[in-house]
Amino acid sequence: MKTGTIKQILLLTDGCSNHGEDPVAMAALAAEQGITVNVIGIVGRETENPRGLEEIDHIALSGGGISQIVYKTQLSHTVQMVTRQAMTQTLQGVVNQQLKKILSSDVEIESLPPEKRGEVMEVVEELGETSNLEVLILVDMSASMQDKLPTVKEALLDLSLSMNARMGNNLFSLYIFPGKRKEVEQLLDWTPKLESLTSLFSKLSTGGLTPTGPAIREAISQFKQKRNEKGWLPHDDEYFEESI
Repeated sequence: MKTGTIKQILLLTDGCSNHGEDPVAMAALAAEQGITVNVIGIVGRETENPRGLEEIDHIALSGGGISQIVYKTQLSHTVQMVTRQAMTQTLQGVVNQQLKKILSSDVEIESLPPEKRGEVMEVVEELGETSNLEVLILVDMSASMQDKLPTVKEALLDLSLSMNARMGNNLFSLYIFPGKRKEVEQLLDWTPKLESLTSLFSKLSTGGLTPTGPAIREAISQFKQKRNEKGWLPHDDEYFEESI
């Protein structure tokens, strides 16, 4: 069975960007290159800045992804849910493209007869378990994130465990913004597991500006460096054509 690679940027933040490029424009650039941008806004019990919450929605919309606003106590479940929902959404989009090619019309999954729609969704679910997944995680390190970092660490460890239960291969990479020496800093290179976060997070300190746009730009550049690996899922046309 042919499988492809689903590429995601997962942005964890609680505030407004205030340095560098427009993060909404950077998210659109990522989407153009086949990279979904998902955003989780982590809020405390205090009233959050409305502009920041609006920006979270706009980044995800522009990046073709999903946005969720959550209290830090809900974060662990939400990180897994958003990652899986974005995978399904991406795969449904790819299957819709293939349906149009096969049937030479503007047919989409939702317009198929119930029985055929069920068969197609089974294909989507199977691909969700077998496709390779690359998730580049961006963690906001501005001052207001200080009390949320322990929860972020636990949520990412849970994500690693959950995703590694799939049949497909997983790769994760982790960047923080701002870093100690530059606006975006690599914390973990591509790895199938995130267990080393336990020691890394205890050494981190928060503060400084919030360069969300530059962080997304750096994430895009990291995916570009992996272009010599197996291609993006829409190129695996043969699988869809023989399965639907």
